[in-house]
Amino acid sequence: MGKTLHRRAAFLALARALAVGVRGGPGLGARVAALPRMILATIRGRYDGGLRLALMTAATAYIVSPVDLLPELGLALLGLADDAVMVTWLAGSVLAETERFLEWEARQASVVPGEMAG
Repeated sequence: MGKTLHRRAAFLALARALAVGVRGGPGLGARVAALPRMILATIRGRYDGGLRLALMTAATAYIVSPVDLLPELGLALLGLADDAVMVTWLAGSVLAETERFLEWEARQASVVPGEMAG
């Protein structure tokens, strides 16, 4: 049941992210261009995306890992299905997180430096 919930969440995240893009949200080019800025802002501690970036990095490593080739050889469709679910989750996560980052970045740009508390 747990895997079913994770898969459902992954597909819902992807559907939400794609729907936002269709409704006039940031385009794919803007999202891809935001990735390096998002990573840098996270490393510098300005953006709170550390855990999400770590999960996306782990998912990418899982997808490209040669160790995962063995289940595909033995289990065929089941071995490929887990990769398909992971790719779907990763795509949805990247789309959702880049949108969240772009919104955060826009809020940061709208803050007048003299009005910042600190």
